[in-house]
Amino acid sequence: MAVDRLLPTEEAGDLLGLVRDLCEHELAPYAAKAEEAESFPRETFRTLGKAGLLGLPYPEQYGGAEQPYEVYLQMLEEISAAWMSVGVGLSVHTMTSYAIANFGSADQRELLLPDLVGGELLGAYALSEPQAGSDISAMTTKAVRDGDHYVLSGTKSWITHGSQADFYTTFARTSADPKRGISAFHVPASCEGLSFGAPERKMGLTGSTTTLVNFDQVRVPVANLIGNEGDGMRIALSALDSGRLGIAACAVGLAQAALDLAASYSLGREQFGQPISDFQGMQFLLADMAAATESARATYLQAARRRDLGRPFTQQAAIAKLVCTDAAMKVTTDAVQVLGGYGYTREFPAERYMREAKVTQIFEGTNQIQRLVISRDLLRSVR
Repeated sequence: MAVDRLLPTEEAGDLLGLVRDLCEHELAPYAAKAEEAESFPRETFRTLGKAGLLGLPYPEQYGGAEQPYEVYLQMLEEISAAWMSVGVGLSVHTMTSYAIANFGSADQRELLLPDLVGGELLGAYALSEPQAGSDISAMTTKAVRDGDHYVLSGTKSWITHGSQADFYTTFARTSADPKRGISAFHVPASCEGLSFGAPERKMGLTGSTTTLVNFDQVRVPVANLIGNEGDGMRIALSALDSGRLGIAACAVGLAQAALDLAASYSLGREQFGQPISDFQGMQFLLADMAAATESARATYLQAARRRDLGRPFTQQAAIAKLVCTDAAMKVTTDAVQVLGGYGYTREFPAERYMREAKVTQIFEGTNQIQRLVISRDLLRSVR
């Protein structure tokens, strides 16, 4: 069922129409088989790039569409409803490009952004480590200056697009300072000394490759430093605020797909001589699923509109990530219940939706971390 959206311009409406057509013909028909085969959809990202969908929030001068974030996120929601791995991959790529777009030098933006937003280069965000997930200050990957290069050594974990990306926005320690000692680098995949672990065997998002990324004396030019030495923490946290909105939108897309499936199934499935949709218990369950999905959508859009206005949105992004991903978990679980035994089989996508929803409560900061972000921001404002 097409979502009745409130969009800021006619152009945005035309764009969403293009996205829905692409989802119907280029994404949805292939999602189930690709997920089952654990096949990474690299050509799909090139298709999105050629359609202008990898650069929606970025400047036109670099090939972007310069669309408001609220439009970009609703596009991301539509894609995630059709194929969650692609939606998450697009969100990660957008977050990965954020560092160059917002903190890179003029030369870096001129050289790199056109291919980033055009789909020729697919990015990965190398922040987490085996012992440094939510605690960025515990990072141990190092970057040591050696003449005109930095030499990177260490291991990153849980990296979406690991071994598949063309570049890695990488955060490494350049000094012992817990907060000002981290710097950001653009690391091409062709660098000698870069290697990858075996793909993680995951519960869901099996079409999205996730690996360890190993840096064994990887040399990158000083020109690949993003911002200044010590800016890495600020860059990472700023990107994560926007990235959390991306995951929130992906989660709502998944919830919408599960809701649509459950509602459609309830109309066709008969018990006791009537469609199960006629039973009040089923109607109430579907109503709760719809309410959770619609309220979650409103939450991420509120945060996005604050971002578009240049207002602080860290707390709102954390709230959106928390509310939307919890909603996705509930709605997909309820969809399996609506389908009964069939929901537990791979004959229908309900079980896949449920498996895919779980990780949204974990990545881009667990929902427990979001509660910390929200409470700290709240208490700071009332002191």
